[in-house]
Amino acid sequence: MLIRFFHMLREAGIPVSITEFLALLEALEARVITLSVDDFYFLSRTVLVKDERFYDRFDRVFAAHFKGLEELFEMLVAELPEEWLRRASELFLSEEEKARIEALGGWDALMETLRKRLEEQQGRHQGGSKWIGTGGTSPFGAYGYNPEGVRIGQDRSRHRRAVKVWDRREFANLDDSVELGTRNIKLALRRLRRFARQGAADQFDLAGTIDHTARNAGILDIRMVPERHNAVKVLLFLDVGGSMDDHVRICEELFSATRSEFKHLEHFYFHNFVYESVWKDNRRRHAERIPTLEVMRTYGPDYKLVFVGDATMSPYEILQPGGSIEHWNEEPGAAWLGRLLASYPRHVWLNPEPTDRWDWTPSVKLTRELVDDRMYPLTLKGLDEAMRALS
Repeated sequence: MLIRFFHMLREAGIPVSITEFLALLEALEARVITLSVDDFYFLSRTVLVKDERFYDRFDRVFAAHFKGLEELFEMLVAELPEEWLRRASELFLSEEEKARIEALGGWDALMETLRKRLEEQQGRHQGGSKWIGTGGTSPFGAYGYNPEGVRIGQDRSRHRRAVKVWDRREFANLDDSVELGTRNIKLALRRLRRFARQGAADQFDLAGTIDHTARNAGILDIRMVPERHNAVKVLLFLDVGGSMDDHVRICEELFSATRSEFKHLEHFYFHNFVYESVWKDNRRRHAERIPTLEVMRTYGPDYKLVFVGDATMSPYEILQPGGSIEHWNEEPGAAWLGRLLASYPRHVWLNPEPTDRWDWTPSVKLTRELVDDRMYPLTLKGLDEAMRALS
């Protein structure tokens, strides 16, 4: 089983050696971990992966190889896995049943009702329509259904109807070394090239050397020039997590292409919409955040601003103070987006969702209006049009 895991890691482009694989087997034989999937995950990642850039690839290979084995580990230490019981309580409804369930009627009503439930509730509930619980139609809880609610205690989205999430979620950084499929993206990005020679003269200038040698009566006169770089400056804001999990592949290809095409590139992550802070590392996004105002003070208006996101969320996240799905924002997201657009006149929004869905998603239409209709699909044609708009 582990030999296949080793080969899958190598096939995914992770530089794992036989020595590291044998070290993992020795650690298992020495019983340095308990009988736990989580312990084995951290042990194998520590031993096999030496560069944090490959953490996301390792996670995907680990999930693909060991899918379904977590329950097997649990059976060895318990008669009935808790996960089985929790999954059994999930609520699955037909489309007709979903249509009969009504929302509470807006952001204010939802937040006020949640406050009351927290004050009144005394214990655990399951399968109901009122209290905070699991497997029911209440707007608050996990593994149930409501057209507009607050998700509490659920590991990932199921219906994508929550307007706020009361859990700490972990996101992975995009892999900037992805090569498959990036060639055409690079070609589209080259419309934004503006070359210049800057810095130390450290490259041999063949044409200049020949010219000056000829002018110097044949006496060798070696000439050096600075390296030629794309002088265009780009600020890249990447939406990560939630519904963007469906678009990780294309976003990694874009990220990898932009890293190779632009020397002056700064990237930042956000979730769903931009607010008062962004971050550079998803693994430390709760501890190391960068104020959006600091970004605007640090990078001048000569930077091109590029947003990448599906803009698919509750409209409250754009228009409402406190509407952020993960924290309490004092000002609405629209205000922060407006400040960024005013600071960087050259801007575009790249959307990986198909264009035929844009008009049917209120938040996409709203975002499109806020960016002055400068939203383009994340396709080769859309990239070409976006680069024309930025140039």
